[in-house]
Amino acid sequence: MAIEMAIEYRALGKTGLRVSTLGFGGSEIGYQAVAQKAVDKILNTALDAGINVIDTAECYADGEALIGKAIARRRAEVVLMTKCGHAPLGSASERALGYAQPDWEPAMLARSIERSLKNLRTDHVEVIQFHSPPLATLRDGRAIEVIHKARERGQARFVGCSADSDEAVYAVESGAFDTVQISVNIADQEAIELVLPRAAARGMGVIVKRPIANAAWRHGKQPPGDWYTRPYWDRLQALDYDFLRRGGVEDSVAIALRFTLGTAGVTTAIVGTTRPERIAQNIAHASAGPLPGAEYEAIRARWRLVAPRDWTGQR
Repeated sequence: MAIEMAIEYRALGKTGLRVSTLGFGGSEIGYQAVAQKAVDKILNTALDAGINVIDTAECYADGEALIGKAIARRRAEVVLMTKCGHAPLGSASERALGYAQPDWEPAMLARSIERSLKNLRTDHVEVIQFHSPPLATLRDGRAIEVIHKARERGQARFVGCSADSDEAVYAVESGAFDTVQISVNIADQEAIELVLPRAAARGMGVIVKRPIANAAWRHGKQPPGDWYTRPYWDRLQALDYDFLRRGGVEDSVAIALRFTLGTAGVTTAIVGTTRPERIAQNIAHASAGPLPGAEYEAIRARWRLVAPRDWTGQR
C-alpha cells in the first residue's frame, strides 16, 4: 500500500543534490543482523514513499552488503552515502582479510572505499564521508587526499565528514568537505550554535544523525545497558522535558523528530529502523512540519538552563 504523506525535499548545500528531509540510517540493520528479506522490504518501502537518502558505513557489520543487494535494481533513485574509518568493526569476512594498519592510514582508507563500493554493488556513491575522525586525522593532509582522490576518480561525487564538537568545527572551517554529518536532537544541541551556522556560511549540506536521540526515553526509569543510548538517557533525566512525561512513546518520537527537522540549517535527518512499519510512522511525523515556535523554543530554553558545558556532541 502506498504511503500517502508528502515528503519534503531540500538541496544538500552546494552539492546540488536533491534529498528527502527524512533519510534512512543503516546502522541498526547491520548491527542487529536483520535478514535480507526484511531489509529489502524496509528499503523498498522507503523508496516507494519518496525517501531517497540512504546512509551507511563499512563498520556497520554487513549493513553495506544488505543495502547493496536491496537497492541494486533501484540504484538510480538513491542518494547513497557511506563512510570510511573504524574499519575493524566490519564484517568477519573482511576482518579475515586483515585490518593490520590503523584505521586512518591512507592506504587503509583507500581500500576501505573500494570495499564499500563492492559491498554496495555500485561504482560510486553520492557522498563518501570520514567516520568520526580524530582531530589529528583531519589535520593530516594525507588522509584528506584519499577521499579527494576518490572524488577525482569518480568513486564519489562529493566528500563529507561525520564528526561532532571541535572535530566538526575544524572539518567545516577547513573547506575540505562538501557536507557534514552531525548529532542534533532534543538531548544533543551543542551543534545548533557551534556548528550549524558555520556550515551554513560555507554552503555545506548538513546530514543529522541520531535525530530522535535514540528514543532513549523508551527505557523509562530503567537505564539502558548499551553505551550508545545511555548518555542520552542520562541527559533526558536531567532535562526532564514535560512532553516526555505527559506523552506516549510515539508522541515523543514525533516531537523529537519535528524538533530536529525544524532546526535551521538541517538538510536531512537519517533515522534507522529494523521494522518496515516505522517508515510510514516516521514520514507521518516529518510531514507534520516543524514544531510551533513556542514549543521549539521551550525545548531550547530547557537545554540552555540545564545542559553543562561537557554535554558535547555524541559520536
